Amino acid sequence: HQNKLEFLLADMTTAAPFAYDTKIIFSETAATYIDITDALTFLKDGSFIWLSERDEFNHIYHFDAAGIVKQQITKGAFDVIDFYGYDELTATAYFSCTSSNADVLAGISKAPSGTHISAIHKNVFAATLKKKKMSYRIMDSGSGTNDAAFSKGYKYYILTHSSANTPMDITLWNNLGAAKGSAAKQTRVLKDNAALKERLAKYNLAKKEFFTFKNSADTELNCWIMKPTNFDPNKKYPVLVAIYGGPGSNTVSDSWGGRNYMWYQLLCQEGYIVVSCDPRGTQYRGRQFKHSTYMNLGKLETEDFIDFAKYLGNQTYIDKDRIGIQGWSYGGYMTSLCMTKGADYYKAGIAVAPVTNWKYYDSIYTERFLRTPQENSGGYENNSPINFVNALKGKYLLIHGSADDNVHYQNSMDMITALVKANKQFDMFVYPNKNHGIAGGNTRLHLFTQMTDFLKENL
Repeated sequence: HQNKLEFLLADMTTAAPFAYDTKIIFSETAATYIDITDALTFLKDGSFIWLSERDEFNHIYHFDAAGIVKQQITKGAFDVIDFYGYDELTATAYFSCTSSNADVLAGISKAPSGTHISAIHKNVFAATLKKKKMSYRIMDSGSGTNDAAFSKGYKYYILTHSSANTPMDITLWNNLGAAKGSAAKQTRVLKDNAALKERLAKYNLAKKEFFTFKNSADTELNCWIMKPTNFDPNKKYPVLVAIYGGPGSNTVSDSWGGRNYMWYQLLCQEGYIVVSCDPRGTQYRGRQFKHSTYMNLGKLETEDFIDFAKYLGNQTYIDKDRIGIQGWSYGGYMTSLCMTKGADYYKAGIAVAPVTNWKYYDSIYTERFLRTPQENSGGYENNSPINFVNALKGKYLLIHGSADDNVHYQNSMDMITALVKANKQFDMFVYPNKNHGIAGGNTRLHLFTQMTDFLKENL
């Protein structure tokens, strides 16, 4: 089980290599699992910085050399995303997190109403210990999604920023006043993407808008929607639900969507509404939300996507009989479950490189969330699409690269066997010798053209 973490200190002078005397300096356990990051940072006095979800949110802690908490550097109803480093000279930690600026600056200890909305944003902060009191400074413009790369000594940093409808810009910031608590200042624009922004402005692009809906468990979930620019609320539109849904990766983010965003624009121009939703089990909303799928990976997420289809079908401008779904990898897994368990609500689905049976996926990932098949056979069997092919009703397109070294080709081969055994008709396309990314030459163009044609024909 990946639920016990220990840091061991080895005395390398005591014995031959690999036979050192060791002692445990830190130990932490969890009822579910513990995420491992590269944030571990030792300071000159032997103390260290580490991230932990011990208070239900992911926060930065300063431990002494014996593993005892000296200081909780961040606290509140928000998750720390990145730990950039600790400046011992100024006793300052640099990090990014999800919460609204006001929440962090106030050092809140309880979640305010609607705090989950902050999961779509990412901001860069500094936390400085002064006279035993922690103070916080925001290190960016306060909007969208931000990331930072600091110079040695933390005197400068490069800030990357984007939003849902704006490509990224990259700027250089001066942090020389940090020792005095002064705000950082932008000193240079390294990349403004002006040419790209000017070109995009010439297109009639749909805007990505954020909203929430409540599932049947009364949990509010984050979503986005893109409507055709000539949207008429009196018409009924077909909808594509574009998903991932797995732990560790959100699709609902106030950040530039890149090439997928442009495919969604194409679909909007073709008369489709495109939407996405982050179900239970995704990140940046605290430990309980993220770990709620433990031992039943796929169950709650499928229920949420079924509830999402019901919600969409109740909107006056959506044709409830023309709701489709598409996803890659974990998203392909969720698509396959929604086309079987959710067959009454989804008319068409595209599953790219899907996990179809958790027994076929790598142990470091699968056992983190499900433990072993011997311990949790129900968690494996009840949430593997291969076991529910009898329920398939709609049009199902299965796509895989034959050289996939992540989600092995075996997943789709056995899915085909199960579908044929159940006498279910479906579409299948294989990209020879392509790995999990299915790219190279014309491959991506061919793949997205194929998916577009499938939706136009079946949705």
